Amino acid sequence: MDPGVIKRLDECVVNRIAAGEVIQRPANALKELIENSLDAKSTSIQVTVKTGGLKYLQIVDNGTGIRKADLEIVCERFTTSKLEHFEDLSSIRTYGFRGEALASISHVARLTIQTKTAQEKCGFRATYSDGKLVGTPKPCAGNQGTQIIVEDLFYNVPLRKQALKQPNEEFQKILDVVGKYSVHNANVGFGLKKMGEKDSLRTQCNSTHSKNIAAIYGSDIAKELLEIEFDDSVLQISVKCLITNVNYSSKKGTFILFINHRLVESVALKQSIDQIYATYLAKGSHPFLYVSLEIATSSVDVNVHPTKHEVHFLHEEEILSKISQEIEKKLLGSNASRSFYTQTLLPGASNPIDNVEEEKSSQDIKYAKHMVRTDPKSQKLEKFFGNTTKDKSLLSESQTQNSSKSKPNGQVKPIRLKIIAKLKNEIERDCNFQLKVLLNSLTYVGCIDAERAIIQHETKMYLCNTKKLSEEIFYQILIFDFGNFGKIEYDPPLPVRELIVLALKQVKRELDSNDDAMEEMAEALLQTITTKADALKSYYNLVIEDGKLYSLPLLIEKHKPSLSFLPNYILSLATDVDRKKEENFFKTFSRITAEFYAEIAKTTSESDWKWCVEHVIYPALKNHFMPPQQFATNKAFLEIASLPNLYKVFERC
Repeated sequence: MDPGVIKRLDECVVNRIAAGEVIQRPANALKELIENSLDAKSTSIQVTVKTGGLKYLQIVDNGTGIRKADLEIVCERFTTSKLEHFEDLSSIRTYGFRGEALASISHVARLTIQTKTAQEKCGFRATYSDGKLVGTPKPCAGNQGTQIIVEDLFYNVPLRKQALKQPNEEFQKILDVVGKYSVHNANVGFGLKKMGEKDSLRTQCNSTHSKNIAAIYGSDIAKELLEIEFDDSVLQISVKCLITNVNYSSKKGTFILFINHRLVESVALKQSIDQIYATYLAKGSHPFLYVSLEIATSSVDVNVHPTKHEVHFLHEEEILSKISQEIEKKLLGSNASRSFYTQTLLPGASNPIDNVEEEKSSQDIKYAKHMVRTDPKSQKLEKFFGNTTKDKSLLSESQTQNSSKSKPNGQVKPIRLKIIAKLKNEIERDCNFQLKVLLNSLTYVGCIDAERAIIQHETKMYLCNTKKLSEEIFYQILIFDFGNFGKIEYDPPLPVRELIVLALKQVKRELDSNDDAMEEMAEALLQTITTKADALKSYYNLVIEDGKLYSLPLLIEKHKPSLSFLPNYILSLATDVDRKKEENFFKTFSRITAEFYAEIAKTTSESDWKWCVEHVIYPALKNHFMPPQQFATNKAFLEIASLPNLYKVFERC
C-alpha cells in the first residue's frame, strides 16, 4: 500500500479548525468578548441573546473602542494590542493576548462590529467573514464603546451545531459565565437578557462582591457568607475569598475561581475544599465558594489552553494547601454560629453542654513539648560564653578609606535582558519551599564560628553553614538586582595591576616564575579585565579605569567585602570568568563575586564578623533568600535538636 501524500491544508480549513478549539459553544464566544470589553476599561457591559446565543448574540460596552485604522485587521488571527514580544507573557495583565477571539468567531459565524473612540466624531460599522473585512467600514451614529453582534453561530460547522444542547441549556451556560464575571468585577455593571424579554441578570456599577452574589445567586447565600482575606510574602500571593458557612448547603455547589483576574478551573483546589466541608455538611451537599487569587505575573503561565480556562503557576501545591488551611481555620472559627435544634432536658438529667465544655477544654491543652519560644528577651548563645558582639550601626572599616552609596529610593532601572530573566527563572524553579518557610520564620540563636551558626524554627534547632548560605544569597542578589546596585567607593583608587601581582605572589610557590614574567603576566591579565570594563561599570558599578579600581557593587546595606581577599578576586576576574558566551559571563562573574563577598578574613575582629552575621547576613536570608534544592542534602542545614524528641528522652529518665 502506498503512503498517503502529505499536503498543506488550505488556510480557511486551518482557521476553522483553530476556531473550533477556541469557540466550543456560545458561552465560550461570550467569555472572550466580555474579556475584550474588560480590557477596554468598560464600566458597563450589556448582553442580549436569542436562541441560546446560536441565532443572535450581542454585547455592548462603553470602553475605549476600536480605532478606524485598526478595523481592517481586527479580525485577523494573531492581531492584538496587548502583546508585542513573547517575553511579555511573563508580565501580562490583560485577559487577552493571542489575538484569536474575534478571528475565531468570524470563521464560524457572521460578525458585525460597531465602534466609536473618544477622539473620533462618529462611529463606524464593519462586517467580517473568515477573518476578512467585507467591504469598507461605514460611518454611523453611536456612543463611545463597542457593539459586537454574532449571528448564525456554527452555520458552516453543522456537526458542532447539532452537538450543542437545547437553547435554554445554552442560555444557562451564558448566564453562568456572566454571573461569575459580575461577581468578580463588582466595579462593572453587567446586564443579560433574552431578546424581547426582561433582564435575566443585572448588577450595578461600583457595587460589591457580596451584593452581586445576593443579586445573582440569592440572599440565602449572601447572608451566610464568610470573608477571608490574606497575603503571604513567602509564596508572594494575595487571596480574597467569600465562602458560605456550615449553615448553608445545596445539592449543586458553586465554585468561582479567578487567578490574576482570569476565570479558571482547578480540580485540585475544589476537591481539597470539598474534603474540608465534608466534615460539616451532609453527604451530597456542597457550599458556595468565590476565590480570587493574585500571584506574581512572572510565576504564572497563562498560555496553556486554547480557551484559557487553565493556568499553571509555581509552587502550586503549597499555594492550594495554604488556601485550604485558611478556609478550614475560618470554618472552625465560625462553628459557634451554626444552628441546631435541641430537645428540652428531662427532670434530673445532667446538662450535656457541661460535659462538652470539659471535653473541649481537655482537647485544647497545648503541651510544653509543642510550645515555641516567643519571649522577646530570648537569650543568645553568646550569653553563656561572654558577650563579644557590639551593637553597631555600621561595621568599622576606617583602615580601608572607603565609602558606600545606596541606590536612590524609587530609581530602579528596568532590565530586560533575556539571559538575566532566564537565570532568575532558574533560581525560582529550583527553590526549596520547605527551607524557604524555615528561613522566613527563623530565630537567630548564635555563631559557632565564622562559617557556622545556629538558628531556631518552631520547636527545632538547626546548624547552618553560613558560608554556603552567604555565597548563594550574594549570587541571587547579583542576579535579581542586576543593574541596580549601590556603590562602595575607594579613595584613593586601588591599582589593579599591583593587586594582581600580589595575588600572583601568593601562588608563586606553585609557579616557578621570576618577577619580570610576573609583571608581564599581570599586565596581560589587566588587559583581559578591561575588555569587559564597560559592562562591569554599567551593570555592577564595578569601575576599573586607567588601571585603577574605583568602586565595587554594594550588595547588602552595612556589608562590605574584606580587602584581604581583593587581590585573589581581581585575579579570578581575569582567569576564571567565561567571556565566550554572554550567559556564561554573567553567571561565572556572579559566582566568583558572591564567593568574594562571602569570605570573612582572619584579621577581622570577632565582634565585627559576629555582628555582620547576626544583623546583616541572616536578616537578608530571612527576607530575600530562595534556598536551592541541593541545600536540603548538602549539609547546609543540619537538625541538631527537636523539643518533642528531647521530651521523650527526659520522660525515660
